[in-house]
Amino acid sequence: MCGIVGALSFSDQSFKVTEPYLTRMRDTMEHRGPDGGANWISPDGRIGLGHRRLSIIDLTNVANQPMCNEDGTLWVAFNGEIYNHADIRKELVARGGHQWKTDHSDTEVILHAFEEWGIECLHKFRGMFAIALWDTKKKELFLVRDRIGVKPLYYSRHHGRITFASEIKALLADPQQQRAVNEEGLFHYLTLLTTPAPQTMFAGIEKLPPGTWMKIDSKGHTTTQRYWDVWDHTQPLTNASEEEVAERILAELRTAVQLRKVSDVPVGVFLSGGIDSSTNAALFSEGENQQVKTFTIGYKGEYGSYQNELHYARQMAERVGADHHELLLSMDDLLDFLPRMIQLQDEPIGDPVCVPVYYVSKLARDNGVIVCQVGEGADELFWGYPTWKLKLNLTKWNDLPVPNFAKKALLGAMSMFGQQASHPYEALRRATLNQPIFWGGVDAFTQGQKMKLLSPRMREKFAGSTSWDALKPIWQRFQDNAWEKSHLNWMSYVDLNVRLPELLLMRVDKMSMGVSLEGRVPFLDHKFVELAMSIPAAMKTKNGTLKHILKKSVRGLIPDELIDRKKQGFGVPVHEWVMDKLGDTMRQSLDNFCQQTDFFDRDEAMSLLERGRGPQSWYLLNVALWWEEFIAQADNAITAAAPMRKAA
Repeated sequence: MCGIVGALSFSDQSFKVTEPYLTRMRDTMEHRGPDGGANWISPDGRIGLGHRRLSIIDLTNVANQPMCNEDGTLWVAFNGEIYNHADIRKELVARGGHQWKTDHSDTEVILHAFEEWGIECLHKFRGMFAIALWDTKKKELFLVRDRIGVKPLYYSRHHGRITFASEIKALLADPQQQRAVNEEGLFHYLTLLTTPAPQTMFAGIEKLPPGTWMKIDSKGHTTTQRYWDVWDHTQPLTNASEEEVAERILAELRTAVQLRKVSDVPVGVFLSGGIDSSTNAALFSEGENQQVKTFTIGYKGEYGSYQNELHYARQMAERVGADHHELLLSMDDLLDFLPRMIQLQDEPIGDPVCVPVYYVSKLARDNGVIVCQVGEGADELFWGYPTWKLKLNLTKWNDLPVPNFAKKALLGAMSMFGQQASHPYEALRRATLNQPIFWGGVDAFTQGQKMKLLSPRMREKFAGSTSWDALKPIWQRFQDNAWEKSHLNWMSYVDLNVRLPELLLMRVDKMSMGVSLEGRVPFLDHKFVELAMSIPAAMKTKNGTLKHILKKSVRGLIPDELIDRKKQGFGVPVHEWVMDKLGDTMRQSLDNFCQQTDFFDRDEAMSLLERGRGPQSWYLLNVALWWEEFIAQADNAITAAAPMRKAA
């Protein structure tokens, strides 16, 4: 796990990549790779790759990056892990013709795999990765993001060059990089709590979508291709029994967990006491001759909006004989962490769970662990959220043979009674337009709420627009390729494309790497995802039981009490904290933001606080603090420097 950075100057430009330029960008990400940093710059200064290393596989210096093949015709900077690298190496050795300089570096496997199969080598890799690879013969740069989007990769074209990095702050270290708000990204954030790829919250900075590679030639011409979509790799299990499917789920998950134990440094497990993390802990402990280290976060005090799960985590830790560690957080911990959280996020990530993810990562790192397994993905693949159950029922009701004119008439009546901002109105509005009711597992603000919140200028700019504009291409792929066009499959597919890669996985990546800890996600192994999306929706939703088939597969592996207890997500008592000191911070930050910008209607933004809308206020706080950190401070620096330039 590392941080990568680089720049390619197009052949008709005079810009040259230099050591100070690349190092300044690279070392903004020292937290991603505290074990060392290095650069490679081509002799003509047209291309440069930089790397910060967190040593996990092959700890020797010969495995350092950027790395080249034996004749220096390929150079790579790589962030992530190729879990099956040993098997690929064996295949390459058997084919012959490759000279190896490392003992077991997965980075070197990437180079020789590219030599052997070209960009098609990606189909061999089982892992999480962001890759930058330069072909010196063809003068081509490849940028690659893993299938699920566990690892981020950002890029920007400006001033005759393309720059790219694992974090946006590295791109901002280029003095000619624009710093401005992407207003369309902000518009979508208010619905999705993230900016859907390829957009970011920064104008002029983009992110590579999951399962995609981009090729850039020396003149700046680009080719982008989606190399993986789950529907191309599903084998419908329509004739399989529940018992057979349950056995296959457990077998594939066992493989995914075992692959993610591959490491030359200590590995642990985040343990909440729910089904997903408990399953991780149980499978991880199999075959171990030493205690697995587990880590749990709770909160000091009792809160109505969130109940500690510590006793469930302790129960599972005791069952597997874990070396168990706990940490209790307070509101002061959150307030202390806020500035650092914004710095680590790079762009707003509206989920307050960023806070406990950071602290549980720090707890693990402080106890000697450098890699941890996390449970993201199971709820999206197996119908694990109570809110999904509600949305699925709404969607089924919408399937009833009610004429569209009747729905529109009801919509008009609701509008007359001032219900345009309500969730029922929004669901009906989508239904009348023949759009799916489910747009993802967030829906932070309805369309009506969003338009009230926006300033008059923004309201006019986005009149007639909704965040369906960003989701429509995903819907089209679903319609074209899904083997079963069920409502549940759509719900899983849209979250696999947006909420998971750009929100949930980014909170893991940014917060864990903030303390130099690698997070691994067994439930999002691409082979496991392909299996999960091959299961008929009826088997996942049988008897209205959330995670029915997953529960069947792990029963006996983990205690029944953990399987059958009421679902509780990993959360934060934001509502209660907003009523306390967090509310004061929000008022000051939001008021300052609204006074100095023209994005939100100040009265509407402030009224969210007064009405006790804690989560929605948190979403806006993220934007305000991000703007202050990344936009306003840069503008102030430019303004302060202007008189000096004039005097000079």
